[in-house]
Amino acid sequence: MATPAQAPAGEEDAFGRYRSPLVSRYASPDMAFNFSERKKFGTWRRLWLYLARAEQALGLPITDEQIQEMEANLDNIDFKMAAEEEKRLRHDVMAHVHTFAHCCPKAAGIIHLGATSCYVGDNTDLIVLQDGFNLLLPKLATVISRLAGFAEKYANLPTLGFTHYQPAQLTTVGKRCCLWIQDLCMDLHNFERARDELRFRGVKGTTGTQASFLQLFEGDHDKVEELDRLVTEMAGFKRAYIVTGQTYSRKVDIEVLSVLASLGASIHKICTDIRLLANLKEIEEPFEKEQIGSSAMAYKRNPMRSERCCSLARHLMVLVLDPLQTASVQWFERTLDDSANRRVCLAEAFLTADIILSTLQNISEGLVVYPKVIARRIQQELPFMSTENIIMAMVKAGGNRQDCHEKIRVLSQQAAAVVKQEGGDNDLIARIRADPYFSPIQGQLETLLEPTSFTGRASQQVARFLKEEVYPVLIPYQSKMGVKMELSL
Repeated sequence: MATPAQAPAGEEDAFGRYRSPLVSRYASPDMAFNFSERKKFGTWRRLWLYLARAEQALGLPITDEQIQEMEANLDNIDFKMAAEEEKRLRHDVMAHVHTFAHCCPKAAGIIHLGATSCYVGDNTDLIVLQDGFNLLLPKLATVISRLAGFAEKYANLPTLGFTHYQPAQLTTVGKRCCLWIQDLCMDLHNFERARDELRFRGVKGTTGTQASFLQLFEGDHDKVEELDRLVTEMAGFKRAYIVTGQTYSRKVDIEVLSVLASLGASIHKICTDIRLLANLKEIEEPFEKEQIGSSAMAYKRNPMRSERCCSLARHLMVLVLDPLQTASVQWFERTLDDSANRRVCLAEAFLTADIILSTLQNISEGLVVYPKVIARRIQQELPFMSTENIIMAMVKAGGNRQDCHEKIRVLSQQAAAVVKQEGGDNDLIARIRADPYFSPIQGQLETLLEPTSFTGRASQQVARFLKEEVYPVLIPYQSKMGVKMELSL
């Protein structure tokens, strides 16, 4: 079979080249821009400006005119020239030094003064990582907020619990949702910690000793330290790493991607639960009016959003293996085999986290609950679960515990045979009603079989959990979550 024709030579064809679906199909514009070349190289120029300003403030012969020229051209980037320079020089940083110098001829001689490539490369990465967390945190808080509203709404609705995916004691729909929320609150805390622990690489030189800057300032250690402090402050960081090699420690990348991978695990678990509940027809994700579930089976309502989250969460979880291996093979002050790998894994981790959070928000804002289906499943299992309560009630009415236990055992096996061998409904309660032995408690059976009496403190746990552990952590994000948070509990 003939392959599709390629675009004519020299003709731009966006559909004739591979594009990562993380950007072309899924990611938000803000996160896509955060890892864009415009953001990256625009940040490089700002870092060169910060360095020049600080060096001027500390006495190096840099003029106001040079500073102003740099300021006027921060976003005037000739990407075509930069690409041609990189092809010629085989060095991306020097290609952009030359490109910046081309539009800043007066400042050309002081751009990148005393610095090494990692001054712009690593410091930009740290800025981008910090900005990435700042984009993700409000989204994560929004998801938690939406699920908290769902948990509150269904705090009292009994549902069948599952352990080993086998019927277990009852819980409530809201309490089960709180298990999801608790994991996401841990992720929120870990995101904040990872972001707040990020430091600036700062002004450290080729092997981290600051030797070039010490030479620039003629051996004045105080000025070198002040240079580092000033640039760190201009870049918006409170602290810089005191010691680095040529790069900041690649263990920082491990910490960053570990918390993102942990979010992936949380969302995979949540969306797996939703997929299983959809199969039981108890809860479904949103389904659009004209949405098609299957090209062949027209009746299908597939949980495709939850499936997408699980699919991408798996990708997110394995990305942490990249920085683990990279950190382990960095020789001495640095080797360059980290670079190409980091270009891929850091961006993809944040883009993927952004996508699955946006998708989970969409799911959480449109979850559909079917109480009658839930109640029917409870009634299929509740008779067996209620037998201990029935035995206790008979004993209180004067019956013998052992005699009652034997009666229940025989009737339960008969009911189980109807369910398993005949495909019928669980008729244990009907058998108990028909047996004269249980006449002393006939009037109590309805109360003994009330589902809410089997959910323990689930609804109280929901109320306390939301009040004490969820809503307080969301307050800092309230203005960024789109709607006012209702603290009704």
